[in-house]
Amino acid sequence: MKKNLIFIGMPAVGKSTVGVVTAKRLGYQFIDTDLLIQETEGKLLKEIIEERGPDGFLEVEERVNLSVNPQKAVIAPGGSVVYCEKAMEHFRKIGTVIYLHVSYTEIEQRIQNARNRGVVLRDGQTLRDLYNERTQLFEKYADIRISEDGLTMDETVQKVLDIIGN
Repeated sequence: MKKNLIFIGMPAVGKSTVGVVTAKRLGYQFIDTDLLIQETEGKLLKEIIEERGPDGFLEVEERVNLSVNPQKAVIAPGGSVVYCEKAMEHFRKIGTVIYLHVSYTEIEQRIQNARNRGVVLRDGQTLRDLYNERTQLFEKYADIRISEDGLTMDETVQKVLDIIGN
């Protein structure tokens, strides 16, 4: 296994929640890159998207994610990071990319208002469109895929630890 774990997946799959608990269990640092973006820019994600548009936000997201280079960390980037090819190549070099997969029906129940949550949606794009588009990219970049359907957060963490050999 590489020295870091990177969780990718749709918004609301629990990348941060599963990430924090996994990091605690491994004795690793936890990094939420959405929080880093907000800290770096001094604005909420939805404000950055409103001001710069989706493409401008992705430029910021790529820059911030490329700057992340820890040792022994669990990293939870935003769901849109899969549009940032250089950032994803960087993550694959510094760690094992784990795709936390959840069915569309479950995502739809978990996300009430995607735009308020800071989800990058293009004009006219539905949550279903976004799910279908990103799922292909998550599969492309993932070293490991974990289906969370029917699992509790603790069961998901245990599955991650079992797969990575801890």
